[in-house]
Amino acid sequence: MNAERVVRRGVLAIAFAGLLAGGAYAQSQDPSSQQQDIKDDKKDIRSDKKDLAKDRADRNADQHDINKDKRDLAADRKDRNQDQRDINKDKSQLASDVKKYGANSSQAQADRKDLHADRVDRNKDQKDINHDRKDLTKDRADRNADQRDINKDKRDLRADRKDRNQDQKDIHKDKKDLHRDRSDLRHDKHGH
Repeated sequence: MNAERVVRRGVLAIAFAGLLAGGAYAQSQDPSSQQQDIKDDKKDIRSDKKDLAKDRADRNADQHDINKDKRDLAADRKDRNQDQRDINKDKSQLASDVKKYGANSSQAQADRKDLHADRVDRNKDQKDINHDRKDLTKDRADRNADQRDINKDKRDLRADRKDRNQDQKDIHKDKKDLHRDRSDLRHDKHGH
């Protein structure tokens, strides 16, 4: 009987020590630091949402620029084509006036002057087209970079939400463990 009592006390002592160690471990997980983790995660989420909104606004502005560049490009092409028609008309008028009045006539000289002005206009329109193409290419690159930023921000946001949710689960689990350990400790103290 005496040996049985010693063994029983030893087992209870070991169990009690295990409970104390478990309680100490549960309490060592500082809930305030976990709450701080959640606050930090929420702050990260807000920051990511702001970044996402900014990147979307940038992308939309870039798309607006692209659309404007496309309209400018179409208008410049139309102008260039009109100038080419004017050149062709002036060429035929010059040929007609040379044939009718002579190569050095005032009509032929006026036609040459018109032809030169139309060629200058056409060349200017071609420069505008080239410039619009460069703008369009740059705006597309900007829009694509903004879209990549949006995708990265979405990934960051998902990761931050996952961290926050995991921290919340950990807090809940630690609270349950602490409650269970305290209950076990009370139970052991009363010998029930």
